[in-house]
Amino acid sequence: MNCSFQDIIAWREAHKFVLPVYQVTSSFPNSEKFGLTSQFQQVAVSIPANIAEGYRKLSKADKLRFLNIAQGSLEECRYYILLAKDLKYISQPQHDSLCIQIETTSKLLNGYCKGIINHSFDKKYIMHEIIVDATQILRKPL
Repeated sequence: MNCSFQDIIAWREAHKFVLPVYQVTSSFPNSEKFGLTSQFQQVAVSIPANIAEGYRKLSKADKLRFLNIAQGSLEECRYYILLAKDLKYISQPQHDSLCIQIETTSKLLNGYCKGIINHSFDKKYIMHEIIVDATQILRKPL
């Protein structure tokens, strides 16, 4: 069993959201290069990055802290989508598409958080995960 953050459905959806953000922000005015363009890209990347970082944390509290940061970044993206539309940097269809993607990501991320909240993180489980990971590393050729 070789698991990674890429196996998390919420991470996959968050990563899929980042790609069109880069696509639409590439057509923003040059005057926004160090403003909205940069901010929108950074906060969009923060969503899957924090899911990935939280994946390897051993305690429930640590995992949830990173997922909460991802949730905050997600909400910030919602605002940037609205702002970009109101500034006429994106079209209504682009806005609608991004809103659908961010909503899907939000639901999956919330579900992932609930799963962690409801999961029992005992030492046996954590040690099993560490042992499985260590076994996988040891099996890889140098």
